[in-house]
Amino acid sequence: MSNSVSAQVSDEMTAAERKAFQEKLDSLMFVEAEKAILDKDFTLEADKVEFKYGQTAFVNSNTNFVSVKGDKSVVQVAFNIPVSGPNGIGGITLEGNVSNYEIKKDKRGNIDVTMNVMGTGISAMVNISLYSGSNKASVTISPNFNSNRITLTGIVVPSFRSRVYKGSSI
Repeated sequence: MSNSVSAQVSDEMTAAERKAFQEKLDSLMFVEAEKAILDKDFTLEADKVEFKYGQTAFVNSNTNFVSVKGDKSVVQVAFNIPVSGPNGIGGITLEGNVSNYEIKKDKRGNIDVTMNVMGTGISAMVNISLYSGSNKASVTISPNFNSNRITLTGIVVPSFRSRVYKGSSI
């Protein structure tokens, strides 16, 4: 949405006007993301993953996400590899119930969400940080069965605007 709006008005604006317009748009996206988090009806679509020891990789945001809808959540990672993985798309999909859902806002306006997601085979602790002034966020996923922590970086959108593909759950 922001790209098409920006492209339409960018030809007619000065650099300062474009910057002010982008800041206003980012602010609106933050308000939308914050409301979705408060309503427990959002998806964090990730385009970058960082592994336990600092290695990073760019990934497809359609298949790497954390979504929350009420008391249900889906946590999925799928890497661009030829092996299909347990979810059929190169990774793992945890579908389960949300517990201990807590939201905290710091004095800078950043929002932190912590929750546990418990599925049938596995469970994980999930920490989401939404950065003030935009819908950019990161999520750290810590499985409860091992120490292979993963951090995903992307954007938070309301569930109705999400464009993710869910693989097979464990």
